[in-house]
Amino acid sequence: MWIRLRQIALVAHDLESVVGDFHAKLGLDVAFRDPGVASFGLTNAVMAAGQQFIEVVSPFREATTGGRYLERRGGDGGYMVILQIEDHAAVKARIEALGIRKVVEQDGREYKIMQLHPKDTGGSFLEIDVQIGGESMDGPWEPAGPNWQAARTDVVVAITAAEIQSDDPTALAARWSAILGRPIVADGAGRATIELDNAALRFVAIEDGRGEGLGGIEVAVTAGSAATTGSQSIGGLRVRVV
Repeated sequence: MWIRLRQIALVAHDLESVVGDFHAKLGLDVAFRDPGVASFGLTNAVMAAGQQFIEVVSPFREATTGGRYLERRGGDGGYMVILQIEDHAAVKARIEALGIRKVVEQDGREYKIMQLHPKDTGGSFLEIDVQIGGESMDGPWEPAGPNWQAARTDVVVAITAAEIQSDDPTALAARWSAILGRPIVADGAGRATIELDNAALRFVAIEDGRGEGLGGIEVAVTAGSAATTGSQSIGGLRVRVV
């Protein structure tokens, strides 16, 4: 069964400021603003990064999950890792055996969402979704709206890695490995890594004092683009451009 890294989400106090930074630094444009997230007390913007997506959410009322996450991690930063798979059956069997709770589970006609409880998974929010008819990476992806391809720019080619930080990255990697049914390998720097079909999940020690969570991503850009290579911070997320 293939597993893809399809979307990462950040939570921010000022949505438009962070979206503006992604546009200025990586040339990303907004593909969709989902009115449905208002039910969670959030506004959002989803940007196309090649055939994957970067979403920024921002709470507009008190006592939201996003707002509590902002407080816990001391400001803007990584919030959620969203994966795409072919079918939920095998993953559901594993998470049931592991005793992992679900925060959101909904089977729509074209999109099936399963968001796992971060206290049970560790790391960040982990969401594992199925898009009916979405076998092609250039095909439909409901969270990005009906016309996301029109918003794709020629700067970012792909999100090639997500970096989840923890006090015990080896144990966290083992937990996610058990959930996803993928082995742990060591990357070139010796970091515990789970290889997906289009990207890597890296598990690293906390070095920024901000606690456990989605600490960074790696993006590939087109040769000769204006994007600056190396590491920078956007919306409290470490972004390494390669």
